[in-house]
Amino acid sequence: MLSSLNSGVAGLRNFQSKLDVIGNNIANSNTIAYKAARANFADTFSQTLQGGSKAGGTLQVGTGVQTASIKNDFTRGSYQNTGVESNLYINGADGFFIVKNADGEEFATRAGDFVVDKQGYLVTNEGFRVQGFTDQVATGGAMTTRGDIRIFDDPAARPIAPRVADAKLAGFNIEADGRIRMRLDDGSEYQSGQVLLERFEDNNLLQKSGDNLFSNLRAAGPLGGDALTAVEPGTNGTGALKSAALEMSNVDLAAEFTDLITTQRGFQANARIITTSDEMLQEVVNLKR
Repeated sequence: MLSSLNSGVAGLRNFQSKLDVIGNNIANSNTIAYKAARANFADTFSQTLQGGSKAGGTLQVGTGVQTASIKNDFTRGSYQNTGVESNLYINGADGFFIVKNADGEEFATRAGDFVVDKQGYLVTNEGFRVQGFTDQVATGGAMTTRGDIRIFDDPAARPIAPRVADAKLAGFNIEADGRIRMRLDDGSEYQSGQVLLERFEDNNLLQKSGDNLFSNLRAAGPLGGDALTAVEPGTNGTGALKSAALEMSNVDLAAEFTDLITTQRGFQANARIITTSDEMLQEVVNLKR
């Protein structure tokens, strides 16, 4: 009878964990590029009452339930147009931007709500710099230097000769392949850097680190191994980029509320196991009267 009490307690504990996961999903239903999580259960060690050598077969009594895993759903979310050229959406489920903090630590993210800071670097809202090629070249030129992407126009260092000597920067566009096209007010164009994407063998080995970032990159099996060699968007299954758009959360609210109801009922059922076991124990105690 104590076994049923333990099973009921284990059920309460694990259904509470599942409720925590569901609550977090619902809370992040409007978070940019949020990936919904799902708690999966497994049974625990079973007590063997009789081995399998007899005609009746093996007799085993389970001891409850445990949380086997909490996995993230990395399916692609829908996109929303923003009109902000530095915002980027990955049109594929497996690509990730690589960003680096001031200490040189690298993170992966699907959230492309980037901005251009006062120094011209393409950064996250926390100031982490987006990684890629940094070369300034004529349109279609080869790029080889990797580092912090910087969107800036230095008239003395332009890779082309503008049509007008005093031409000024009119704006920029980020192409589907990640190349940043700089437009001068005389109609001249050149490219200043390229946003690159990373892909991992097992996305579920990535660890959520807050601020829409993932860590534990090398354990997840990145392209290029420990070197984290990101590639051109649209290659190696990474997906092409769409500028002026953001990926939305992939949380399905209808499914979450359905899980919420079934989890609540499961919690109530396990609570009933505890109260029923307690009542039976009380009957045993009353036998001595």
